[in-house]
Amino acid sequence: METMKAIRMYSYGGPEVLIYEDAPRPEPQPGEVLVQVYAAAINGIDWKIRDGELQQFFTFEMPMILGSDAAGIVVAVGSGVTEFQVGQSVYGMMERSRSGSFAEYAIAKVDALVPKPQSLNYLEAASIPVVALTAWQALFDKGNLSAGQTVLIHGAAGGVGMFAVQLAKSQGARVIGTASTNSVNTVRELGADEVIDYKTTAFEQIVTAVDVVLDTLGEETRHRSWQVLNPGGILVSIVPPPPQAPEGLRGDMLMMQANGNQLMEISKLLEAGKLKTIVEQVFPLSETAQALELNKTGHTHGKILVQVANEL
Repeated sequence: METMKAIRMYSYGGPEVLIYEDAPRPEPQPGEVLVQVYAAAINGIDWKIRDGELQQFFTFEMPMILGSDAAGIVVAVGSGVTEFQVGQSVYGMMERSRSGSFAEYAIAKVDALVPKPQSLNYLEAASIPVVALTAWQALFDKGNLSAGQTVLIHGAAGGVGMFAVQLAKSQGARVIGTASTNSVNTVRELGADEVIDYKTTAFEQIVTAVDVVLDTLGEETRHRSWQVLNPGGILVSIVPPPPQAPEGLRGDMLMMQANGNQLMEISKLLEAGKLKTIVEQVFPLSETAQALELNKTGHTHGKILVQVANEL
């Protein structure tokens, strides 16, 4: 059996449960692709799964390999796969339940993978799928955001937020973002029409007539957001529990799904220069635990990446 280096966990807990070790290299089943991972991205769901916070939503066999986002090279395909060829550069979402992206090799389903945009390097490409698809599905599938509408995006400098700002602008919406003091300029550069420093200003005191709120924070920020919505407006949250809307308003919660067709549309926007990503910090695979802890602080803007291959 061939082996690979990977970050595995045998139980839920803190950073100490993540072990850098040799693991069996997975084999692609029908409809699957084996990717040699060059780069992988850190997402909040990774440490939430590690901590055991999401056991009511997901069950995993231990030991497991965390990580969804990856960019790399196709090294093998399962039976019936004609969409990808060995040697092709790809990016997308790996099958965490089978073998996630914090490893030298990972498994992806065919419909969760697309060719890597030529204008992006592997680190940049790996930073995109989960956050961009989350923003897309929250704004358009759940929020039905359209040109001329106004959207309020909380945490606009975070991974999901930065793509939500750009995607909303690409559709002709008016974008208001909230961010911390040191991220206000970043959000403005991403194209937001108005940026509110939540450390100095209560957004509900100056924002009105919003059609869609993208809630990336939950708790009291969500509670205060209802009062800025137009009648019939919707708050879409990406954090549990599902929102309970006051009378006359709507609330929905997104559980993002891998979607190759949507990722292809995102790729087109990236190639056209209408979307960009921000890579804030890069860790080696052996330091994935530290990368998760940095993400958990919530004080980053842009994405934290894990570089798996020595040469990109």
